Amino acid sequence: MEKAHNTFSLFHKDRKVGVHTFWKNILKNKILLLMLLPSVLYVIIFNYIPMGGIIVAFKNYNYQDGFLKSPWVGFENFRYLLISNKLWLLTRNTILYNIAFILTGMIVEVGIAILLSEMSGRYFKKICQSAMLLPFFISWVIVAAIVLNIFSFEYGVLNNFLRSIGAEPFDLYSNQSIFPLFLVLLRIWKNTGYGSVIYLAAITGIDREMYEAAEIDGASIWQRIRYITIPCLRPTMVIMLILALGQIFKGDFGMFYQIVKNNQILLEVADIIDTFVYRSLMSSTDIGMSAAASLYQSVMGFITVIIANKIVKKVEPDYALF
Repeated sequence: MEKAHNTFSLFHKDRKVGVHTFWKNILKNKILLLMLLPSVLYVIIFNYIPMGGIIVAFKNYNYQDGFLKSPWVGFENFRYLLISNKLWLLTRNTILYNIAFILTGMIVEVGIAILLSEMSGRYFKKICQSAMLLPFFISWVIVAAIVLNIFSFEYGVLNNFLRSIGAEPFDLYSNQSIFPLFLVLLRIWKNTGYGSVIYLAAITGIDREMYEAAEIDGASIWQRIRYITIPCLRPTMVIMLILALGQIFKGDFGMFYQIVKNNQILLEVADIIDTFVYRSLMSSTDIGMSAAASLYQSVMGFITVIIANKIVKKVEPDYALF
């Protein structure tokens, strides 16, 4: 009895010390916590509060009853993905495109970042960086118009040129084998400049003394890139890869919808979950179905991130996100 009383007293004392230390740390770091407050509020307001809308995926939503009073329908809203017989096709297209975007994007972005870091001319380097960053800020609507004016079978600049020299015109919009490759190249052109900024910042943070020591030892530029730059970039690359895998079940709606539109010939190779849901909603206006599709993408993305992080944690614990 006395032993139990002593244990309880010790626990109570430790708890009081823990609470006191907690408030002491808060007062000590109050300025830093105030600086953190806007970011925390942003995440709570725009990321966590909207998660309450998940219940719409399990309801037969109507505007009169609202989110809370609309009748529950269980997994009925998920059925339309299954009975459409397109779930596998849509999931396959979405995943394969994202894998291609992630791998090719990372290789090109790292390559461009290394190239820019090795340039010596300051103004030339700035001009190149700005030129590569510009496509990122062009809307997919504008990009789609540019692509149509270049590659249109009847009125495109390319086909008019081919006809003028007596060559056969090229019909991009009915070619299922070429179009996926075209989308990958288009994505690289648009996003490489923006993506390379992160890797360029990581390269800037590498200790310059390592490069100077390597130069004194007679290392060539390729040896410095291979043995210093790329190994130092590896943690950033792994983190970016894990974050990108979280979006692997979500496609770039703006890109796929604006470039492909409702071209029935290309839908088999260029239809993704997002565009399918959008077209379904245009005909049914059932937001429960769109919520179900979005929840499916989010859950699968979350599972993918957890698995990828576990694999990275086993192979290289220092590179894991958590």
